[in-house]
Amino acid sequence: MRINRKKKFAVFDIDGTIFRSSLLIELVEALIAGGIFPVSARRQYAREHEAWLDRQGGYDAYIWAVIRAFDRNLKGVAERDFLRVVRRIAHAHEDRVYRYTRDLVRALKRQGYFLLAISHSPKYIADIFAEHLGFDKVYGMLFELDRKGRFTGARTHLDLILNKAAVLRRAVEKEDLDLRRSIGVGDTESDIAFLKLVKRPICFNPNKILYQEARRHGWEVVVERKDVIYELRNVKMANRH
Repeated sequence: MRINRKKKFAVFDIDGTIFRSSLLIELVEALIAGGIFPVSARRQYAREHEAWLDRQGGYDAYIWAVIRAFDRNLKGVAERDFLRVVRRIAHAHEDRVYRYTRDLVRALKRQGYFLLAISHSPKYIADIFAEHLGFDKVYGMLFELDRKGRFTGARTHLDLILNKAAVLRRAVEKEDLDLRRSIGVGDTESDIAFLKLVKRPICFNPNKILYQEARRHGWEVVVERKDVIYELRNVKMANRH
């Protein structure tokens, strides 16, 4: 009898899926408040933020403006100063999570699942946040340092981390994971690639594009609103009637 020694696993997005905000947004705000980024950095995404709050613009435009502000102001920042803010913000927000995904992570951990997180936030903060929840492996954005321990402003391994399917395939091979016993949880179209690979894809609080993809494939959709959690196990069939 052949024994399957590969590990069952679950892969999660973090921002908007577990964390009720964006780790990057909270980090940028804290870097500005701490004087590490200039106050002018906030103006670089203020218009998009206001438009999103007023429902005149989309979240994507807002988060991309924050990303650009982060990239513009990171160069020359000392890693030690950056890490000081990262640790403080990660711990301050570690319990500001959705109940559904928090409880799912805990349940899967008890059942012996290998827990994997793939995030487009900096790996520095994703590591600390996910470690608190019991994750085994975290992939996130990496940044280049010069010889003095200061950020150059360049990202590294960008071609890999932007492709979450490629990241997952790498993790499956490296960690000896079993795709036949896998769960994936995401909230936006950037997660579609890895959701297509897992055995049980779950779309949590999905945006429009991911919701449409869930309908096409009959994926599970879960929505958490205030103190109510709605689970739709076959969206494709449910929308035919």
